[in-house]
Amino acid sequence: MLTQIITKEQKLEAILKDMRSVIVAFSGGVDSSLVLKKAIDVLGHNHVKAVIVKSELFRNEEFNQAIALGKQLNAEIIETEIEELNDPHIIENTPDSWYYSKRLLYSKLETLRTQYHFDYVVDGMIMDDMNDFRPGLKARTEFNVRSILQEAELFKSDVRAISKANHLPVWNKPSLCSFASRIPYGEPLSIAKVSKINKAEQYILGLGLNHVRVRYHQNIARIEVNAADIPTVIQNRDKITFHLKALGFDYVTIDLEGYRTGSMNEVINTQQIDE
Repeated sequence: MLTQIITKEQKLEAILKDMRSVIVAFSGGVDSSLVLKKAIDVLGHNHVKAVIVKSELFRNEEFNQAIALGKQLNAEIIETEIEELNDPHIIENTPDSWYYSKRLLYSKLETLRTQYHFDYVVDGMIMDDMNDFRPGLKARTEFNVRSILQEAELFKSDVRAISKANHLPVWNKPSLCSFASRIPYGEPLSIAKVSKINKAEQYILGLGLNHVRVRYHQNIARIEVNAADIPTVIQNRDKITFHLKALGFDYVTIDLEGYRTGSMNEVINTQQIDE
């Protein structure tokens, strides 16, 4: 197993060596952090730029943490912003909205790549992403973005192992995702809904949990945490219920299946999407 991971890491380094200069879509999560570190190690500081994008669909704290980590990795950082909730396709919140969201992001990155005369834009998508519904892949192809962790056949477990060996402080950080992932398809996105979800998650995290999703179902809060943390939520149910109802939720529930990536995609009729 260790030999296989080392081989994949060497493949990642070989891929980067042929790329000359890269713009890294850097979120501060474990996947993009490994991409950024390896890019700097292989290509050198002057041939790598970390682009950190602020959006109303992500926490400001995550943006600030990404900046701090980028500096820690000695990266040249470019801060920029996209306004996702100005795009009616994204506000509509259909499965295809992810395409428009990624298109907005990749368009910004491509503009920067051209401006700085760099060779490639690279992101942090991994092999696990191939098993979920990912309409953003179309936008990636349109803008010739390279997913080098996928090219090196790295899964999340591989990324975490390599990141730990490379002393990345985020090697075990929970995955990040847009607030849009908390709201079911067909329910329009809004700043008010995003703010309510954000405040609810921040409160629950403040009880000592390190990973939580509050899914929004027509003003019902469906809480997802790791299975081991479900007893903690139940023990604090009165406080959580009171606080979330004060935020405006009508009902507060906990999902007994626990947290899982892409749970909102479980109800998608893939046959209809293909049509």
